[in-house]
Amino acid sequence: MIHSNNEAIAALTYIVVERVMGWYEQTTNRTEHTILLYPNTIATTKNKFKLEHVLDLSYKPFSGGTGLFYLHTHQGVFTFEIETDPADFISAYKNLRS
Repeated sequence: MIHSNNEAIAALTYIVVERVMGWYEQTTNRTEHTILLYPNTIATTKNKFKLEHVLDLSYKPFSGGTGLFYLHTHQGVFTFEIETDPADFISAYKNLRS
């Protein structure tokens, strides 16, 4: 399969939860973002990693249907809360690396 460098091969949605303190109350903001797998990089909302700097991808599911997706890089481990199984994303990454 041939992909251009601008075409995403796989995508994974993650959730960012922010607690905002007001004068009298605390509110919680949940926003959805996407991790994109390209032929040479993995891009999140805040970071972009060359595939040669990505060491591994892993996933820890929780009983409530959510889980944590771990992106292991040369810069450290980045953690993302997800609500879907990342098996297809991880498989696409491993196919690129092999």
